[in-house]
Amino acid sequence: MRFLSTRGQTPALGFSDAVATGLAPDGGLFLPERLPDFSGDLGRFERLNYAELCFEFLRVFATDIPADTLRAIVTQSYTRFDHPEIAPLKPLAKNLYVLELFHGPTLAFKDFALQLLGNLYAHQCQVRKETINVLGATSGDTGAAAIHGLIGRPGTAIFILYPDGRVSPLQERQMACTGAGNVFALAVDGTFDDAQAALKEIFADQAFRTRHRLSAVNSINLARVLAQCVYYLYAWLKLPASERGNVEFVVPTGNFGNVLAGWMLQKMGVPIRGFRVATNQNDILYRLFTTGEYRVGDVQPSLAPSMDIQVASNFERFIYFAVGRDPAKVRQVMATFKQTGAYQFENFNRDTFTASRTSDAEIAAIIARVYRDYGYVADPHTACGFKELNSDRVNIVLSTASPAKFPDTIKSAIGLEPKHPSLEALKSRPIVKHRIKATPDAIRAFIDARAV
Repeated sequence: MRFLSTRGQTPALGFSDAVATGLAPDGGLFLPERLPDFSGDLGRFERLNYAELCFEFLRVFATDIPADTLRAIVTQSYTRFDHPEIAPLKPLAKNLYVLELFHGPTLAFKDFALQLLGNLYAHQCQVRKETINVLGATSGDTGAAAIHGLIGRPGTAIFILYPDGRVSPLQERQMACTGAGNVFALAVDGTFDDAQAALKEIFADQAFRTRHRLSAVNSINLARVLAQCVYYLYAWLKLPASERGNVEFVVPTGNFGNVLAGWMLQKMGVPIRGFRVATNQNDILYRLFTTGEYRVGDVQPSLAPSMDIQVASNFERFIYFAVGRDPAKVRQVMATFKQTGAYQFENFNRDTFTASRTSDAEIAAIIARVYRDYGYVADPHTACGFKELNSDRVNIVLSTASPAKFPDTIKSAIGLEPKHPSLEALKSRPIVKHRIKATPDAIRAFIDARAV
């Protein structure tokens, strides 16, 4: 299968090259040239465990990797999860489930894609006999998951930008306390959006990215989105057959990549009824799906820091489909948004999306309510998913991170302090981070001095 840029000015690439490239040279995001139809495979998929299901799904896209090699890569990617089901689906009440996505090595949903991406990069280095430098920006969880997918791997260096003082203390420790020589935690002045804007400008510098064989781990990378499709499919197959036709996935999201993966799976023939986009008080996606206007605002630090985002980069992939796969129209929309910070869609097609917004005060109250009503401890991001539930649907709330990553918020809400051994071990390790300006020049100079 080949992969096209949303902006239509980059030649089509195979899977491995699209993954290695990350952001398309024309500034667009890669998508499959066609979405396959899995509707005839669902019965066969029911019998598979998580790794087997992931292999069967990805083999349709990764056609340039031998099947036995891909199977080994996928199998290895899910050996570090601490639950036998990898992504357990837990019932809380009638028509209410939680899909736990925090059983990987960094206790967040990003592990599902970034353990896989790390192994894909390692395979690429081995086959092509090349080194690779990986650059990412994070609002909290992506950085730790990316680092732990590549930590200590020969021929790789990983540079992660994050907003200094705007991630949780334990999220920072997961990035800055590894002790690995190939890991660089870069604490930037400003917000996640500032870091992401600098990252995109660096990837637009073709000479620089070629010289350092630079690749992206953000959800702008196609492999991230495809890997995340699988846990939606796994959860849907775990439901009783009588409930599968009425499912709404409730997805805490800031950068739109997590919910986009589920929506793309729906377009591949899996009959999911709809998706609820659950935002925190940084609500650009909520405003979009309620008004049809995509308008950037100021980032407000919140109790759910991984969603403290105003420019949802994955939204460009949705735009591509919404405008009839017309790259020229995508370029127009993105150019207008870049110039003005806003775009008003005419006759905006919300498809099967609805949205909700949750303030910090509501997050604390929801954590307390969910614990009282169901005996379940939800992290602050997952709590946003419980803001509004559709009583006419079977609701699956995606639990995107372990509550142990946010002990102060949880303790304040319910009087209990959740802990996890891997996080406790980090508290005694020194933090090694590099403070840096959120400018392309400063970041380029840092990479120039340390790239492999």
